[in-house]
Amino acid sequence: MKPSGGPGRPAGSRTNRPRQADIARLAGVSQPTVSLILSGGSAAVGIADETRRKVMAAAEQLGYVPDPIAKRLAAGQNNLLGLYTFTATFPTEMSHAYHPFLVGIEQESAIQGYDLLMFIASSVTGERPHAEVLNRVRLADGCLFMGRHLPIREMDRLLATDLPVVYLGRHDDFGDRLPYVGADYVTATAEVVRHLAELGHRDILYVRELDDAISAVDREAGFRRGMAECGLALDEGAVVRTDGSDLTTDRLRGWSERGVTAIVTEATDTDAAHRALLAAASDAGYRFPDDLSLATLGAPENAEHGPPALTGFVVPRREMGAAAVRLLTGLIAGDERLIRHQLMGCELEVGRTAAQVR
Repeated sequence: MKPSGGPGRPAGSRTNRPRQADIARLAGVSQPTVSLILSGGSAAVGIADETRRKVMAAAEQLGYVPDPIAKRLAAGQNNLLGLYTFTATFPTEMSHAYHPFLVGIEQESAIQGYDLLMFIASSVTGERPHAEVLNRVRLADGCLFMGRHLPIREMDRLLATDLPVVYLGRHDDFGDRLPYVGADYVTATAEVVRHLAELGHRDILYVRELDDAISAVDREAGFRRGMAECGLALDEGAVVRTDGSDLTTDRLRGWSERGVTAIVTEATDTDAAHRALLAAASDAGYRFPDDLSLATLGAPENAEHGPPALTGFVVPRREMGAAAVRLLTGLIAGDERLIRHQLMGCELEVGRTAAQVR
């Protein structure tokens, strides 16, 4: 028994797919004519309507479907956006801080008519793990980058090419060469400090991690600006840098006895300082805001396990992801009117972890 697939064609063979040559034979025209009509380009304008009808009828009869890859190559692009994170593994859980970014990126990519191609840092090893991946991202028409730290040398080399790229986060080390969409952490943090000052807090402590990522630097700058604008004293001990290991109950009680009435933490990829502060407060029997007021700069991953409705600000992650896609597709299209460095505001969250000084 012969396999189904037509004379001389094995079952499952790629030749089962009708080709333009098959359409040309059935319609009684040349293959170049079929190509012109199916491409829909301006070169097909002079072809007779009767010929068009024959070709389209033959294509429908044979079940012809254009090859999407060939069509994209003919158009000079793949309609693919790359997405790469400088983290060990790609974030997939809904509780991860990156998840809203990914939702915004996916939704806006669909609106703009692009598919997403994800590049994973954990797939490569060696002294320069990002170098190989940054070579591969050129498979896409442009690439979005996410992550708290950029590999400077590799990114500098990529920016020397003609590949359009956009970074999610403020990063001015490359000047105008690196377009980005970031959050205005400085203004948002200063607003949180003003909110605490309006509640009567005068001795406010900022607990941040040791990491010197730009987002952390901006948050501290905002804290210092807010304290200065409110006329509050900012001594050397007002900013505490820690990995969380030294945030003990004794240290927390010492701050409270010294007169500290409000503590500000930052949300990061690890939330190390924030988690350690919550653990120390729980061990000390402190409640927010009954014993201390708490404000958090961003939404920590473990917010559902901590105090309800944290006071602080909300980072518009989904909107930032969508804006980054719009910027990238605009760059791919060659739009020179684009604002290459965009900062989005963060909305103040009044919450229930900060209250009037008792």
